[in-house]
Amino acid sequence: QVQLVESGGGLVQAGGSLRLSCAASGRTISLAAMGWFRQAPGKERESVAGIGWSGSNIYYTDSVKGRFTISRDYAKNTVFLQMNSLKPEDTAVYFCAARRVGITQYDYWGQGTQVTVSL
Repeated sequence: QVQLVESGGGLVQAGGSLRLSCAASGRTISLAAMGWFRQAPGKERESVAGIGWSGSNIYYTDSVKGRFTISRDYAKNTVFLQMNSLKPEDTAVYFCAARRVGITQYDYWGQGTQVTVSL
């Protein structure tokens, strides 16, 4: 089993920045990748960014490219999402997720953290 704990959400004005953290614990040796997803009210959950457990294979959804950066702290088994130039449309609950080696779907999820961007 793997446990994921997110932190770092909050309220920020448009143009501001936030950094989300996701600390993984448990059987992290089984992990192949971690990612960030978000879900806004009335919308489906969408993938925001992802990173291979080795730090490779980074991807971003088009709407956040150039503004968000995903990274890893190997020593702390923590993944970060640095969010700059935030827009009101970035408002959502952000979820950290992890995918095990050999599994195509993300099968571990954090509890979610609210990000609200005001005008």
